[in-house]
Amino acid sequence: MEDLGKLIKECAAGKSRAQARVYELFAPKMFGVCLRYSKDNTEAEDNLQEGFLKVFEKVDTFRHEGSFEGWIRRIMVNVSLEKYRKQHILHPVEDIAVFEEANFSNDIIASISAKDLLKVIQELPPRYKMVFNLYVFDGLNHKEISEEMQISVGTSKSNLARARLILKKKIAKDFGEMENNFSA
Repeated sequence: MEDLGKLIKECAAGKSRAQARVYELFAPKMFGVCLRYSKDNTEAEDNLQEGFLKVFEKVDTFRHEGSFEGWIRRIMVNVSLEKYRKQHILHPVEDIAVFEEANFSNDIIASISAKDLLKVIQELPPRYKMVFNLYVFDGLNHKEISEEMQISVGTSKSNLARARLILKKKIAKDFGEMENNFSA
């Protein structure tokens, strides 16, 4: 097993071999993180590269409190959020009450693979995808999301409700039809 502490120290000293090794160890997982917050693979790759530049620039500030992977993940999310804020105009809060629950069978949920689910999430409008990912995958609450995205708490709640509704309808439509085709 590799000594991660030694790798971190060598990265802080600017040793390119250590940086290459850290990249090799963490890039595949971090690409997945960046992809969740990006519109496509190209943007995810850009965010990954920019994120690792920040990792190596700031590695000497890592305090060894918590996991190094978690620290890198936070940088990747922040890079993605920063790009999102630059590219997208945020919209005012919507009334959560207008989003009714879509009903669909648990059989449909069971038939969806993780890959299919991620694909459907990837198709969400950017602002909904960001809030959904921060809430569901990164465990942030609405106050934290509002601070990260520079939106109101109400907008965060509304965007999450809308994202869930869109996902439910899309899953029911796409996978409900697939389920009906198999039973026909």
